[in-house]
Amino acid sequence: MNEQSATNKVAWEYRAYEFWVKRDGHPKEKAKKIMKNPRTSLKKHQAFLEMVKGKKIANLCGSNGRKAVPLALLGADVTIFDISKENERYAKALAYYANTSINYIVGDVCEIDLQTYGEAFDILYLEGGVLHYFHDIDHFMSLLSSLLKKDGTMILSDYHPLLKCLNEDFTVKLAYFDTELQTGDIAYKQFFPEEEQDDFPDVSIRLYTLSEIINSLITAGFKLERFDEHRGWKKENIPWEFTIIARK
Repeated sequence: MNEQSATNKVAWEYRAYEFWVKRDGHPKEKAKKIMKNPRTSLKKHQAFLEMVKGKKIANLCGSNGRKAVPLALLGADVTIFDISKENERYAKALAYYANTSINYIVGDVCEIDLQTYGEAFDILYLEGGVLHYFHDIDHFMSLLSSLLKKDGTMILSDYHPLLKCLNEDFTVKLAYFDTELQTGDIAYKQFFPEEEQDDFPDVSIRLYTLSEIINSLITAGFKLERFDEHRGWKKENIPWEFTIIARK
């Protein structure tokens, strides 16, 4: 495991299960909500995941199972690859209470066993902001290509690179072309009391430009089929996230 991954493993195994319970409720309660209509949990990606029954799906950095469990309920064979045992704890409980099953592999995504999982998946699904956890995007995209079957589809949704240029108060930050690794707050730190936040480990991230992301896809042999930009949750009039549909 490289240094960046080791740093992020420590961060994502610090009170993550507690956070998921705070935000989403106990896995039993979250499962009830998902089971009412699994497809709605896929939100803006529903249209790209309509025919998943019998498909093998890899949910890279799949976190607490909030997407994997709905997909499993819809008939997919889903494997999560994630670095955090805390995330695995919540996801497995979520699957149990939803009366379904998922596969969960804990470890460095960059060290996935390709003898076992090479060209094993019909669909790769990455969402919620994961690219910044990998310091070499070309290597990461090459790995993704290796996991996907011929003619398979990748759904990649991530934070829009233009956010690199905005501070929290929306003032401009001249950082778009920065390439160095940075330390930052774990995503859920703000959900805990201020007096406890100093104890949270930092994550190690590398932010990419839009051209770096697209060119890495091309270099890895993907065919870009669709690129969508999305507003923020509060309908901000700036691109907050993007979704790429690519085929091998």
